[in-house]
Amino acid sequence: MVVALVTGGTSGIGAEFARQLAHRGYDLVLVARDEARLASTADDLRGLGVSVELFPADLSQRADVDRVAARLEDPARPIDFLVNNAGFGMHIPLTSHDVEGLDLGFEVMCRAVLVLSAAAARSMRDRGEGRIVNVSSTAGLLAMGAYSAIKAWVTSFSEGLAVELKGTGVTVTAVLPGWVRTEFHQRAAIRTSSIPNSLWLDAEQLVTACLRDVDRGKVISIPTIRYKVLVGLLRHAPKSAVRGVSAAISSGRKKPVEA
Repeated sequence: MVVALVTGGTSGIGAEFARQLAHRGYDLVLVARDEARLASTADDLRGLGVSVELFPADLSQRADVDRVAARLEDPARPIDFLVNNAGFGMHIPLTSHDVEGLDLGFEVMCRAVLVLSAAAARSMRDRGEGRIVNVSSTAGLLAMGAYSAIKAWVTSFSEGLAVELKGTGVTVTAVLPGWVRTEFHQRAAIRTSSIPNSLWLDAEQLVTACLRDVDRGKVISIPTIRYKVLVGLLRHAPKSAVRGVSAAISSGRKKPVEA
């Protein structure tokens, strides 16, 4: 029996990871805040012939993060595959007084990723095998405020952890989605009408590509040829050009001011 734990596993990319891992024969531990949605998602996944453990937790609360970490390190119930997916969009200005909003992003998308990855890595390293996937973003290659900074950290952290775990049998992969058709943007109140159709990905397409890269032991997973090209351009472009692109994208995503 193999078991995968997925945070934010009731919608979007997280739910697709859960579905595809279930098809691969993994039993599941789903971590999310909404207990009703957890139960509904679990019912659907059990129809695929796997067992599903519900783990209600708010990853902005350190006590809840510690509970999930303890589950990852439970030697009687080992976790073979961790997906750190929980997160949300942020468009709080870096000059804002709303430090609480920024802190929330750091807690869920940086500190929780750090604590849970470390817990999983310790347990997996002791057993000599395991897989960790951290959902980052191509936004981390841009300069679009706090969200870009957070996702840049997730990518860098994942690479550092992969180096630390080299030769242990445990792999770490950071997946860098672009624009994916989920409810993510609606929840974050981000306008998407200016984004070309050619840049949109389906969650199924993204997760399939990521799991293929995990199988190959890749540390960085970038879905589709077109995104690989775009990421290559961003990595080699002058920083001034990247900032210009970032400003243009940020401007296009702002909601119009109502009269």
